[in-house]
Amino acid sequence: MTTLSGRRIILGVTGGIAAYKAVDLCRRLVDAGAHVTPVLTSGALEMVGEATFSALAGERARTSLFNDPSTPIPHTVMGQNADMVLVAPATARIISDIRTGRSADLLTATILATRAPLMVCPAMHTEMWEQASVQENLEVLRCRGVHVVDPESGRLAGGDIGMGRLAEPATIVTAVQNVFAAGDLAGKRVLVTAGGTREPIDAVRFVGNRSSGRQGHALARNAAERGADVVLVTTDPRSAPGGVRVVGVCTADEMHRACREEAPRADVVVMAAAVADFRPRQIADRKLKKDQGTLSVEFEPTVDVLAGLGAAKPDGQVLVGFAAETDDVEHNAAAKLDRKNLDVIVANDVSKPGVGFEHETNEVVVLSADGGRHQTPLCSKDEVARAVLDAAVEALNRRTRNGRAVD
Repeated sequence: MTTLSGRRIILGVTGGIAAYKAVDLCRRLVDAGAHVTPVLTSGALEMVGEATFSALAGERARTSLFNDPSTPIPHTVMGQNADMVLVAPATARIISDIRTGRSADLLTATILATRAPLMVCPAMHTEMWEQASVQENLEVLRCRGVHVVDPESGRLAGGDIGMGRLAEPATIVTAVQNVFAAGDLAGKRVLVTAGGTREPIDAVRFVGNRSSGRQGHALARNAAERGADVVLVTTDPRSAPGGVRVVGVCTADEMHRACREEAPRADVVVMAAAVADFRPRQIADRKLKKDQGTLSVEFEPTVDVLAGLGAAKPDGQVLVGFAAETDDVEHNAAAKLDRKNLDVIVANDVSKPGVGFEHETNEVVVLSADGGRHQTPLCSKDEVARAVLDAAVEALNRRTRNGRAVD
């Protein structure tokens, strides 16, 4: 795992009960070699002690814009010198402040004064976590390139159990290390597809599926963070992450044309989109009225985008497919891996609670053509994206090694 030796990390601690976990996080960052500067908000000081962080970090914890005798502008100095600003726990308030650019204290001023990567680790009660405003704020931050380590499900303050528990310190350290390890896709072109296609019935109606596009967008975002030149073909371009080139599509045919155009130049193709298997044979050019009586729609198969990419796959390209299944998940996925000439396939059982379509979480099995197998627990779609791209990078490296051996 990537060392943090010499990395200057500002650890922002806010006023959530999970602030006690930030003590362990600080220690782990230091143990990994990081130079940690703790910045505690006034709310954090209601939960934990300034002296504790000063002792663990080996550097005095900062708590105010105005009590640092060494410099009149501590936020600017810290922001310019930081390699990362890490906020853990990140309350709903700080998340809102970061989105709107509000400067209310030393921590928010420092975030505004840095060009270093920013990572936030939300922690709050389930009701707060599920608020539309909180989720919207986080989605905006993700699109701006902010790294978000999603909370976990578990015991919360007051004895409640649910989603919103701060990710474990070891998980957060790994996420920090992954940011600094980014670069294993540098110089590579990556094509990612996302979302569910919509096949029109008439001028206003369509046949679709429950795919939200979150998993594909997480893959595109993580590939860009790892240095790739990313093209995202998506049915929801408005929610696309920053730092990628976006191609908006709607139907299976449109996705097929876009992939046929972009795929030949890609080193890695990740087909995370849920492409419709069938479409109406005839499409009415006007709205069909209910008073016309019973509606009968005849369907025909759509083009198999993934199979077409597999058949035309250039030498050296890594092709990743997805298999959303409800029965015999691994068996069906393995058959698809072979049948469609894939290098990696990502299988999930969408009949399970919290898995796949419309969820913030996912649980997958990643199968490789060389027999490799990796299973993730129920986790955020960003974590799944990292596991999928790890498998893709390994497949790329394997092809490189084999190519050298042949030469």
